[in-house]
Amino acid sequence: MSTRALRRLRGKQRGQEALDVGDLTLGDSPEEQAAGEEEQLDVSPPSTTKANSRKAKKNKAQKNFSNIYELIGDADNEAEKISPDEEAEKPGGNKTSGEEKNDNRDVEEPEQKDEEASTKSLTGDRVRKKKKKKKKTKVASEGGQDDNIDLLLENLEQSNGLSLQNEDCGGSDRRSVLHVEHRNLNPETELKRYFGARAVQGDQRPRQRNRQFHRSTWMTNPKESWPRFSRPGVSMTLLQSKDGIQYFTFEHSRDYQQVQFKFLDAVESMDPNNIVALLQLNPYHIDSLLQLSDVCRIQEDQEMARDLIERALYSFECAFHPLFSLTSGTSRLDYLRPENRAFYLALYKHMMFLEKRGCPRTALEYCKLILSLDPDSDPLCMLLLIDFLMLRSREYQPLLQLYQDWEEHRNLSQLPNFAFSTALCHFHLSQQEDMDPEESDKQRHKADLMLQNALIMFPGVLMPLLDLCTVQPDATVTAHAFFGPKSQIGQPPALAELTALFVGRTCIMWREAAVMLWLEESVKEVLRRVDAKDPVVEDCQNKRKQRYQSAPRNIHRHVLLSEIKDATSSLPLEVTSLPVMGFDPLPPLDSVISYTRPERQHVGASNESTLSLFFRSLLPNFNLQGGLRQEDDMEVARAGQELNQEVNRLMVAMRDMLANIRFQEPPRDDNPYRDEEEWD
Repeated sequence: MSTRALRRLRGKQRGQEALDVGDLTLGDSPEEQAAGEEEQLDVSPPSTTKANSRKAKKNKAQKNFSNIYELIGDADNEAEKISPDEEAEKPGGNKTSGEEKNDNRDVEEPEQKDEEASTKSLTGDRVRKKKKKKKKTKVASEGGQDDNIDLLLENLEQSNGLSLQNEDCGGSDRRSVLHVEHRNLNPETELKRYFGARAVQGDQRPRQRNRQFHRSTWMTNPKESWPRFSRPGVSMTLLQSKDGIQYFTFEHSRDYQQVQFKFLDAVESMDPNNIVALLQLNPYHIDSLLQLSDVCRIQEDQEMARDLIERALYSFECAFHPLFSLTSGTSRLDYLRPENRAFYLALYKHMMFLEKRGCPRTALEYCKLILSLDPDSDPLCMLLLIDFLMLRSREYQPLLQLYQDWEEHRNLSQLPNFAFSTALCHFHLSQQEDMDPEESDKQRHKADLMLQNALIMFPGVLMPLLDLCTVQPDATVTAHAFFGPKSQIGQPPALAELTALFVGRTCIMWREAAVMLWLEESVKEVLRRVDAKDPVVEDCQNKRKQRYQSAPRNIHRHVLLSEIKDATSSLPLEVTSLPVMGFDPLPPLDSVISYTRPERQHVGASNESTLSLFFRSLLPNFNLQGGLRQEDDMEVARAGQELNQEVNRLMVAMRDMLANIRFQEPPRDDNPYRDEEEWD
């Protein structure tokens, strides 16, 4: 019986067979293909297994092949349907597990049934073998890939030591504290959380015409108004990798070094126009951007000052090493190298702009980033600031975690800001509505105890804090000797500096009515303990006398950068007498110098003007014949520093004088009683 008759008996139509590679021929009509099938059936004997298996496959697929993906799904389903046959099959016979689903089952002949059973068993065996082979190859490939990945990681770890940080690495305990998230480095993320995406973005659409293509960065968004970026000559190098920590440094090319020398000459000229002229030729010179940003900020051009800092950060980020990470907390930069200091200062100034802009959460991420670059030395002393940003962004649990993790090796309780901020943190946690009453009472008790200990350890904080909060203290508090003027006058100089810094910065966090009531209760309890002669009071007094005699250089640097008047006025004389430059305030005494500025040649007296010769004659070691003597180099340097100090003081005095000048209006000419011949 022909296949056409069999199809008619089974209720099939032509075109419902499964696709085969041999059937996809070009130029053959359906009639020719049907004739070819009939010829193959006539020629081939019915006992051949290959032809029968191919026919069985064609007869088994009963779906339209207009959708190719349905056929692909059918092949998988076919294999899944055949797989349960392995359990039902016996080794002695060729039995089929599934029943035939054709409607015209009684019409078929027994010979055809035997042929179909044999073909089905053969196709089932082939599918099972193919499936087993696929499983074996898949398992082998997965095992080989895992082995290759393990080998690659081991090779990387042995060669460079740049493998992923494990829990037992050196910086694992700080990862949770110093971990930075990329999305939180963008201030728009925080502004969208406050005001919504539509209010932040508005109808801003990028202009396609004359559009400059900048590199995408994490810290800043390049603006169309910026000059076209060309590498200024700053690059980053990996120095070493040790215990999962990578140590990097920035490097300056020779061309950039020449621009840096010109910048130092422009700073010494004390004319901002020279820095502007230098930036016109080198629009991405970093120190020029930092110095000019300070000039714009003094002139109250905050937008321009912030834009210059962002441009400096963009220049830095374009020079990053491929392995340098902002978020891992394992990348280090040594502040002793002058090339790295500009990156610290750019991050700090950008952070302060964000905090003033009302983005404390974004500023906190930059604070953690600065702290992660050198957590051991902390050159900008970010520990004096991070607690304030955490309180402003309401990150109470991370603040307590930082205090617990770092108290053992950094003695954070000896800093006034952490002593009071952790107590305030516990108080805010106790005021949360979703907290259990027992847990709330526990947090409140802990807050009371910590605030009392902070007031006993730092009694000089209370009166300045109440003064800045415009709160009149009680008569019993002002009359008591413990919180009186003696507590402020008798403070060591370093403690007075820390106290003024803390009070001037965090006074806004203590102005709430609930916080003031809590502070009042704690102050009364402290006075009761002082009158009862609690041994803790005397112990804290001895600690204040022994400690806080002199503050390290990084605290002085932080106070200068903070620009808090009460704190800067408490700086020692050896710091205020030094010239402070915005691009490098209070450089370390043990700096690692990679290149030095060439000595400037002194011009002879005959080529100098009379005015310059007069100023040079004011120096004590002036020599009209040959300039300065070699043995007087130290005296020249000392005299130059004194001259710079005097010039700085003169400039400050002139600025104040010009700001206080008030011009009187000239008399008006509309007086009808004025005598016309008065001026004759």
